[in-house]
Amino acid sequence: MTNEIKDSIKVRIRDLNLYYGNNHALHNINMDLHKNKITALIGPSGCGKSTFLRCLNRMNDLIRSVKVDGQVIIDEKNIYDKDVDEVAVRKRVGMVFQQPNPFPKSIYENVAYAPLKHGLIKKGHHCDDLVEKSLVQAGLWNEVKDKLKEPGTSLSGGQQQRLCIARTIAVQPDVILMDEPTSALDPISTEKIEALMLELKKKYTIIIVTHNMQQAGRIADYTAFFHLGDLIEYDETETIFINPSEKKTEDYITGRYG
Repeated sequence: MTNEIKDSIKVRIRDLNLYYGNNHALHNINMDLHKNKITALIGPSGCGKSTFLRCLNRMNDLIRSVKVDGQVIIDEKNIYDKDVDEVAVRKRVGMVFQQPNPFPKSIYENVAYAPLKHGLIKKGHHCDDLVEKSLVQAGLWNEVKDKLKEPGTSLSGGQQQRLCIARTIAVQPDVILMDEPTSALDPISTEKIEALMLELKKKYTIIIVTHNMQQAGRIADYTAFFHLGDLIEYDETETIFINPSEKKTEDYITGRYG
């Protein structure tokens, strides 16, 4: 591997297997996720996309029956090593969920909560600056700057999702995971979130689960097709959509099943 290619890789997954009790849900996944790119994970429901996504920040650790084998290497360190704290992993690898889930706090507190809790910042003008910067990055500042004390839950669905993105980037993660972040949103809000992702990839590596094939085509640099716990094909998005190497991929892309 040349240094140039090595430098472009943010996350390396090697021989990753996941079990829910006796159910072998992910089978020997190997892939490299590229720095400052958007990677879309596609495939039919129940194929392992979200399970795989949650392996990247150890969210599956919260499920008692789960067992994970293999490596997820971020910046040369396997996040499953015994000396790695899973809370620290989740700070570096932020997550945005399908349903917007703002805390039952003010807009300001939603963004400031995690940086204050992690000791990244103290209350005062530095915190104010961080909240503003995060909301600007999330494309929300102009809409909320005059109502920062109002509850986050008072915002529209699309605004709530952008608030959740602001909350995620406030702790300055390396990687942002998004699990179908626009599936509960209207087309205009979806368009705003997609434009935001294209802007955010300048600073962050983004991995998104999506059921929306058109969305993957619009925003993703790379696309991975999962089926029944297997990674069937992973390549540049254009290749996956126009000239896939696997018939199963072609059948899914063309709507023969899924």
